[in-house]
Amino acid sequence: MIHPIVRKSLVFLLSSLAFLQAKAQQQTLRPYAPGAAEVANAYQQSNKLDTALRNIPTNNDIIPFWKKDGTAFWYKKNLPNRTWEYNYVDAATGKRKAAFDHDKLAQSIEKTTGKKQNPLKLQFTELYFGDDGNKATIKMQDKWYQLNLNDYSLTDTKDTSIYRYNAKRPLQQRRSRWQRNREARKSPDGKSEIMIRGGNLFVVDLATKVETQLSTDGNADKPYGEYAWAPDGKNIVAYKIDPKEIKKVHYILSSVPGTTRGELKSREYAQPGDDFTAYQPYVFNVASKKSTKVDADPIDFFGAPELHWRNGNSRYYSYEKVDRGHQRFRVIEVDVLTGKTKNIIDEKTKTFIYESRIYTRYLPKTNEMLYTSEQDGWQHLYLVNTLSGKQSLITKGNYVVRDIDSIDVAKRQVWFKASGINAGEDPYFIHYYRIGFDGKGLVNLTPEKGNHSLSFSPDRKYYLDTYSQVNVPPVTELRLTATTKKVTELEHGQKDIYLATGVKLPEVFVAKARDGVTDIWGVVCFPSKMDINKTYPVIENIYAGPQDSFVPKNFLPASEMQSMAELGFIVVQIDGMGTANRSKAFHDVCWKNLADAGLPDRILWMKAMAKKYPNADITRVGVYGTSAGGQNSTGALLFHPEFYKAAVSACGCHDNRIDKQWWNEQWMGYPVGPHYGEQSNITNAAKLQGDLFLIVGEADENVPPESTYRLADALIKANKDFDILSIPGMGHSDGGVYGRRRKRDFFVKHLLNAEPPNPNVSK
Repeated sequence: MIHPIVRKSLVFLLSSLAFLQAKAQQQTLRPYAPGAAEVANAYQQSNKLDTALRNIPTNNDIIPFWKKDGTAFWYKKNLPNRTWEYNYVDAATGKRKAAFDHDKLAQSIEKTTGKKQNPLKLQFTELYFGDDGNKATIKMQDKWYQLNLNDYSLTDTKDTSIYRYNAKRPLQQRRSRWQRNREARKSPDGKSEIMIRGGNLFVVDLATKVETQLSTDGNADKPYGEYAWAPDGKNIVAYKIDPKEIKKVHYILSSVPGTTRGELKSREYAQPGDDFTAYQPYVFNVASKKSTKVDADPIDFFGAPELHWRNGNSRYYSYEKVDRGHQRFRVIEVDVLTGKTKNIIDEKTKTFIYESRIYTRYLPKTNEMLYTSEQDGWQHLYLVNTLSGKQSLITKGNYVVRDIDSIDVAKRQVWFKASGINAGEDPYFIHYYRIGFDGKGLVNLTPEKGNHSLSFSPDRKYYLDTYSQVNVPPVTELRLTATTKKVTELEHGQKDIYLATGVKLPEVFVAKARDGVTDIWGVVCFPSKMDINKTYPVIENIYAGPQDSFVPKNFLPASEMQSMAELGFIVVQIDGMGTANRSKAFHDVCWKNLADAGLPDRILWMKAMAKKYPNADITRVGVYGTSAGGQNSTGALLFHPEFYKAAVSACGCHDNRIDKQWWNEQWMGYPVGPHYGEQSNITNAAKLQGDLFLIVGEADENVPPESTYRLADALIKANKDFDILSIPGMGHSDGGVYGRRRKRDFFVKHLLNAEPPNPNVSK
């Protein structure tokens, strides 16, 4: 038995020895510095490896196509060299077989169409199996055929009244705040119709053609519109509209074939701070012609909302309102007789409410609704009594409800996906669950470790679960929904075929954030022929947009990151603070702070990574990104030149005042304040110290091209050297094939101090 003090001393000595060995190893390593021939060979080998990997099937996404009765399904399985086969599965037994004889069907199609067929590349627009198992209906090139599976004869058919069910179709679509009021001109009884004339609201009796004018103060400049009937047809909800013209942005297509002049393109594009059309709600009683102004502020954000009426009651309706600035979300109920309102939900925050992640589902028969909120610090699901406004948590804990699959009103269950529940796992891994409205009976439908994708049979008796990790190939299982019992394993990928190419699969690395407590997750891609005696520059693939998280979680043997690594780099991707799918506090780092981009966390992560992997040379760090990633990569050079040395930025939103209103106000807030300019890459252009390469498509309709051009202008005025590539006719992109090649060349030149192959030299 070793004495505790002795054990502690031994641990200290061993850790000290390991540290000294690692330090000694680092001191003996030499920087990777390839010559021209070695660089040219690396480009060739990178392309070959990328092609080889992409010709190996991953089957990350098995999509079942079920028979109408839910007893069986078929799916398409990818095979090597971009071929495939069709399999048929009996759900009860789990037995799998070929869906048909591929050779016989290919011969039959050739005979029918006169076109040569590859049995392992049969293409159907649609394919449905009959219930008797002897027939199938297929669609090829806009023609329908009946297939007799006994003799493989094909006959033309007009009978296309067949069941279509793709299990990837979600059963409960997430509602969007952009979902507008559904206008219906005819009254519920079909006897009257709404008409707008001269900006005013009229009701027309369809039998007598008699018109009743309900409003008198509307005009062409401020008309009434966006109307909706009460269920009993006695009242109409309509809005007096204060229209605001959406300003335009422009670009020029420089290289239109057949012309000698550039072509000007213009489109509406709201930017942060721009005015929006406002909608003041009114209620009009058809019989009395009484007009009642609803006791509520105008809706000046998102437009006229969808109305939700109490079950069997035409006196009360509710609607959702997101205040501009994204700091308040309400569900407001209106009494149509008085115009008085009350808040069923009134959620406020000092930072932001991520409105596009709010899920709402109304249950009028029980006077309830479901909605998601981060009010307790994590995204969770709440049950709300719509009469009293009382809320109760359905899900609870330090995890994130990622989305709602469906609601079973009869069983009072929610089916949802979440991440962060399972201890000892990557907190971003998605698992699927069901739970009762009372917060009891939580069932994990996807118990295996990994990132899951799930789909149900039409009757939800069965489901397919596919799961993987970046370095663990996918597994697909058929399970029983009631018990989660596995019926069969359909597919199980193997590493060997990938490793045989020589590739190194990505590695997952975790380090602490700037707070010293929070885990930051990322992946590392190494060169397949990495020399353990050399160090390699590090390149970060960055996208710090707060709308999501971005580090891949599914099996990833082939990627642009791996392809770049083969040139002599260690390529990483990281989700820093300020991105989504963790706690509210983790996400709040981005609030009015997009220039932060989680860069302090990323730098700490790479420093920790270099301690574990001494081949990583963090004195030579590059970074690249597109769109928000373009903003982030340039910002890395401007705000952290002590760490980042080279950046490639494609179609970056370099100033949040230039970019789209809905995205930037969500994170940077409203009104537009000084912090917008203070964090702008354009404002800070004079701080540039490293090597910068800007890429922009002249026809970008997502981020206006002038965002990049204004940055270039500021850099020129500051007498800074940089490279810029403007691609004629290209939209929002990383530059396409040409831009990606130029990006690699840039890093080879500036981080490896080597010359990339010159495509202008004939071989």
